[in-house]
Amino acid sequence: MIPARYAATRFPGKLMHTIGDKTIIRMVYENVVKTELFDQVMVVTDNEQIAEEIRNCGGWIKISRQEHISGSDRIAEAVSDLEVDVIINIQGDEPFVAKEPLAALVSCFQDDGVRVASLMKGFEMGDEPGNPNQVKVVCNKKNDALYFSRSLIPFKRNLLTETPVFRHIGVYGYRKQTLLEFTNWEAGLLEQTEMLEQLRYLENGVSIRMVETTQNTIGIDTPEDLEIAREYYRTISS
Repeated sequence: MIPARYAATRFPGKLMHTIGDKTIIRMVYENVVKTELFDQVMVVTDNEQIAEEIRNCGGWIKISRQEHISGSDRIAEAVSDLEVDVIINIQGDEPFVAKEPLAALVSCFQDDGVRVASLMKGFEMGDEPGNPNQVKVVCNKKNDALYFSRSLIPFKRNLLTETPVFRHIGVYGYRKQTLLEFTNWEAGLLEQTEMLEQLRYLENGVSIRMVETTQNTIGIDTPEDLEIAREYYRTISS
C-alpha cells in the first residue's frame, strides 16, 4: 500500500513533480511492482489527479477520505474490508525504494511474534544526524525499537564508545489486526511531543522490529529534497 496525499504541508503537490520523465508517485509505484514481492500493489489517495496518474500506467488505486491525519490511518481505511495478512506501507515520496530491504521487511513476519516492522540505516559521512527532520531510532539486542526521536539518540556522554546512530526509514510492515487497532488508539504524550506516529505503538506496548539496510533512500519533503533526488537520479542513470 502506497499512501499518497496531495496536500502535503511542507511541499503541496510534490508527488506530481517529476524525476526524469516520470512523476514521483509513478516512479514509486512502478519500482514497488518491479520487486515482484507482493500479491497486490495499490496507491491509496484522496486526490483524483494522483489517482488518474496511476490509472494511466495500469495501476490499482483506492480513493480515501481526506481527513486522515496519517498514512497509517489512510491505509487502515483501505484494507479494512480486504482479506490480507500483512501490509507493507511504502511512502509515496520515496522514489528509490529497492527490493532487498522490502524483502527483508516481509521476512520479519515469519516470526509470529512480530506485529510491526520497519527499516533503519546507519548515518554516513555527509549525513546530518542533528537534523530534526531525520528521525533517529535506538534498539535492544533483538533489534526491537526502544525509542524514536527527532533529537540525536543516544547521547554520547562516553566519548570512548563507538555507538552507531541509525536513521529511521519510514517504510512499515504490519499485521492487519495490529494496524486496525492502531487507528483506535489515541495519540499519546510522546507522539504528540515528537510528532512521530510510530511512538503510538511503543506507548501501547507493541514492539517494532527494526531491519537494518544499507540501501540509499531519499524521502522528498521539500523542494530542496527534490533537487537532491533529481541529481541522484542523473547520477545512477548516466
